[in-house]
Amino acid sequence: MRSVFDFVLKPKGSRSSNKKSIGEKELILNTDLQDHRYVNRVGTVIGAPLRDCGGVEPGDDVIVHHNVFRRFYDVRGNEKNSRSYFDEDTYFCKPDQVYAYRRSGDWMALHGYCFVKPVESEDKWSLDKEKPHTGVLKMLGDDLQTQGLQQGDIVGFTPRSEYEFVIDGERLYRVLSDAITINYGHEGNEKEYNPSWS
Repeated sequence: MRSVFDFVLKPKGSRSSNKKSIGEKELILNTDLQDHRYVNRVGTVIGAPLRDCGGVEPGDDVIVHHNVFRRFYDVRGNEKNSRSYFDEDTYFCKPDQVYAYRRSGDWMALHGYCFVKPVESEDKWSLDKEKPHTGVLKMLGDDLQTQGLQQGDIVGFTPRSEYEFVIDGERLYRVLSDAITINYGHEGNEKEYNPSWS
């Protein structure tokens, strides 16, 4: 199945990511349908759009917006599927809702996006555990590579441009490439911040 403009996806696992395995036990983290933080954000591509899709191919895993696989309650209290829903194993996803793809083990950001890992705050007087608007580039698109940035650089980004994801147990921010404001390079004394809950 192929679409002209949209990706055709199936969720990797279930539609929600509200369970965590601890040893042989399974812990349910959330039972609220409305909380977008517990919606699965990883899918597998069944069909790529006929138009340019940034190199993503069928069989690739992709990181998508939380509304793709989401269920929610409408204003009348009725449970609804997202507009991407076709059936339980098939969803149509706009290209601007796909941020990264994985082929043969490595995640790669699409053009226009990057993923940044926050760094620990060095301010002993601050209650914030992480340094604001600063992080380590973990995934970057070709647009940032052509500007001389590379994986591992410490970068600054504009306020409120970060969008939180947990990918392979790492808490990362998806940031638009346009929101990267400065490249600090490799200062060497920064510690990546990954809270225990992720």
